[in-house]
Amino acid sequence: MNKKKILIADDEENLRILVRTTLDDPACVILEAGDGNETIRIARAEHPDLILLDWMMPGISGIDVLKILHQDRQTADIPVIMLTAKAQQKERELGLSVGARTYLVKPFSPLELMAMVQEMLG
Repeated sequence: MNKKKILIADDEENLRILVRTTLDDPACVILEAGDGNETIRIARAEHPDLILLDWMMPGISGIDVLKILHQDRQTADIPVIMLTAKAQQKERELGLSVGARTYLVKPFSPLELMAMVQEMLG
């Protein structure tokens, strides 16, 4: 059985720990990135099955990461869930318009996150 790869891209280590713990499953491999450049590098190298992407990160923002990944044939098909504190409707619309499949606002329900991830991974 192929393990599903999930990339958690967030500059807050505590949030990555929370998400990793929430998604702890032997059928998944959890990858982590702490900034935008690292997110792009890991996405290209590992081609994860799903990316959980924060908007506000040092270096390249999550929105710019999303634009870069969706303009690259190698990574354009990777589904992305924006996982961010940016809660305004115009921000949500921007995230979805540049390629996020869905949008989850922090603080989030771990059960809601698990449901979204399961839906995305099939």
